[in-house]
Amino acid sequence: MKAFFGDDLLLGSDSAKELFASVRDLPIIDYHCHLDQTAIARDDRIDDIGKLWLAGDHYKWRAMRMCGVDEKYITGDTTWKEKFLHYASILPKLAGGPLYYWTHLELRQIFGICEPLDSESAERIYDKANERLAGLSVRKLLDLFNVEFVATTDDPSGDLSYHGRYGNTLVTPTFRPDKLYAPTREYLDELGKAAGREIRTLSDLLSVLRDRLDYFVGKGCRIADHGFRDFPKSYATEEEAARTFASFGSASAAEKDAYFGFLMVWLAKEYRRRGMTLQLHFSVTRNINPAIYAEQGVDRGCDVFTNEAAADDVIAFLAKFDDSDRPDILLYTLNPNAVPMLAAITGAFRGVRMGAAWWFNDTACGIRENLSRIAEYACLGTHTGMLTDSRSFSSYSRFDFFRRILCDYVGDLVEKGEYDMSAAKRLVADICYNNIKTQLKL
Repeated sequence: MKAFFGDDLLLGSDSAKELFASVRDLPIIDYHCHLDQTAIARDDRIDDIGKLWLAGDHYKWRAMRMCGVDEKYITGDTTWKEKFLHYASILPKLAGGPLYYWTHLELRQIFGICEPLDSESAERIYDKANERLAGLSVRKLLDLFNVEFVATTDDPSGDLSYHGRYGNTLVTPTFRPDKLYAPTREYLDELGKAAGREIRTLSDLLSVLRDRLDYFVGKGCRIADHGFRDFPKSYATEEEAARTFASFGSASAAEKDAYFGFLMVWLAKEYRRRGMTLQLHFSVTRNINPAIYAEQGVDRGCDVFTNEAAADDVIAFLAKFDDSDRPDILLYTLNPNAVPMLAAITGAFRGVRMGAAWWFNDTACGIRENLSRIAEYACLGTHTGMLTDSRSFSSYSRFDFFRRILCDYVGDLVEKGEYDMSAAKRLVADICYNNIKTQLKL
């Protein structure tokens, strides 16, 4: 029997261990997250592990609800200690789930705690962890995990004054234009204020977006990110999109969908002109619990995956470009059943690749399945590796989690004589670090 969360965690062979040893200390490039750049700039301190873990982690909130914890101990106004103790009480129920892995990896890597967290150990671990936090800050956590690059997620109207280099970590913005899919007057006024001029027509909007993209790129932006449920079914001309924009509130669903299609293509071509990579996150339906949404709003643990993206719609979008005006694109689906289809499609369009196992799929089984499907239907060697997609500064243990699973998967091929060790070491180093560093021109 292996030691509890020991050095060989998730590594099932000598080849896997050798591969992991070759990549475990590589720097981290976190090219999609939701960290607060102002907290990095201020070098904030978080003095309570309850706050560090439970202030904004919808993974944990969801798990606590599933285990019957009262909402006041999840998002209510009880103390961080009470919330931590209730989370500790349900953790043993999460065997095999990602939270069980991430929690114990964070305890070991940040706090030097190697015992299981449960009701019996919770008070002891809470006190020991908070003693360790007294000597840490946000930037010290980034240094602890050797984080080289962080790409935050930012609205086009955002103030990017806090982005920049902090110690060993470069913090840059990501252009996230989701609010433009269904623009409100209030939002257009906000965007116009950021740009210093009024937005009344589609032409105004496109001009502002060009300026804001240039502002983002001037702050180091290398990535755009779009999140949506379904790909558009049709694509408006600029003249049609202008008419829809002028009367958006009374436009039909079909007209709004075609406007969305126009904007997606227009923005993608602008990204290509600036050398930006486009990430597309789709097949998610949000806020499915009406009561929680009404009381608490968005990002509360009530988003789930929806149907697979229609292959024809994905193909239609990618076919809107040729190799001269299509940006490099990474595809992320929340529905794992779509990975083989999407991976196969990437082979027909230069510069289009599958992204990491996203959200509900970043589990031990989900990551392995994602790697396997990309290897079988596309190209494993061009994979751009892991990201956190997180709001927590302690979540960088997820890179260790991913690297272990990757090395176990590739190590298994070596063990079976289906791949050679020298190539395997190059492969895992490329996936963990080199590919994304080259992609983003870091």
